[in-house]
Amino acid sequence: MMNTTPYSGSLTAEQFLFYEIRIASKLYLQGISVDDAAAKIREDNLFQYPTERQISRMARACYRRLDALNNQKLIKEISSAPTEIAKQINLYAIMRYNRLVWDFMIQVIGEKFRTQDYSFERKDLNTFFSRLQAQNDSIAGWSDNTINKIKSVLVRCLVETEYLDHLKSTTLNPVFLCEELEQGICENDDTEVLPAFNCFR
Repeated sequence: MMNTTPYSGSLTAEQFLFYEIRIASKLYLQGISVDDAAAKIREDNLFQYPTERQISRMARACYRRLDALNNQKLIKEISSAPTEIAKQINLYAIMRYNRLVWDFMIQVIGEKFRTQDYSFERKDLNTFFSRLQAQNDSIAGWSDNTINKIKSVLVRCLVETEYLDHLKSTTLNPVFLCEELEQGICENDDTEVLPAFNCFR
């Protein structure tokens, strides 16, 4: 599946949301609607946010990612698999939901794994965004502030999934694709994303 959704800057607010998607996936699997899920999360303080302001938005973001996964087995894994596996699946869910993350993971990270170039520097992000801005009018209109925020979220996603050891790392770790996710990717006919998980079949 080629991700052809419009580019979105929503990542600036939504971020990785691992803790939240774990909770939301359990409600999702029970067939609870997004509105009822948001109400329950607010009522029981499940996200443990200091204020209620962001709860509905983040619950909706989690549900959209789970919808984008389009794979019941992977949603079950997000809800109950060991953290390392569930985080990898969450990254894939973000990729399917957010075209910018999809492109970044395939064009930058997948390409680095393919060529066995494990360096990762600020210029890699800058080059990626310069290319996108040249190709896409809506991204060309984004402020420097928005782009810098998205860059920092992308790096944080790489740290969360152990591609990078920490935010200042300049070396990619050779990650291992978990079996559950590989199977889900193949079921979704998304084999083009395998290089982003350092998988070449």
